[in-house]
Amino acid sequence: MNHIKHIETILYVSNQQASTLFYTKLLRQEPILNVPGMTEFKLGENFKLGIMPNEGIAKILLETLPHPDLGVGIPRCELYFTVSHIYDEYNHAIQSGAKLISPIAERDWGDVVCYFSDLDGHIIAYAEKINKIT
Repeated sequence: MNHIKHIETILYVSNQQASTLFYTKLLRQEPILNVPGMTEFKLGENFKLGIMPNEGIAKILLETLPHPDLGVGIPRCELYFTVSHIYDEYNHAIQSGAKLISPIAERDWGDVVCYFSDLDGHIIAYAEKINKIT
């Protein structure tokens, strides 16, 4: 996919400020952009995570799709992070205020994974390859 130069996943949130504080703590980094209507975190060389208020995207969607406020608390996406130390990330997520959905467990696709949700119900997974768990 050489034609795609950059990827940004944007989460629609009820409260941009609260979500920015949550993700700043969870990701252990300050946003690279934080203005009314958009917050961005650089998570990789070609990948950013965006935070946009529901009202902001609703102006673009107009009457074409349901208002994002109707989906608050309903899992609408998953951020799947492969990490080196899942137990450290598990504890950090709890300390950051993430809501535990499923504790660390072996999954049949070859990862050990735990699941959390953010303030709006978006799913956050931390995974580690089973063969790397000691």
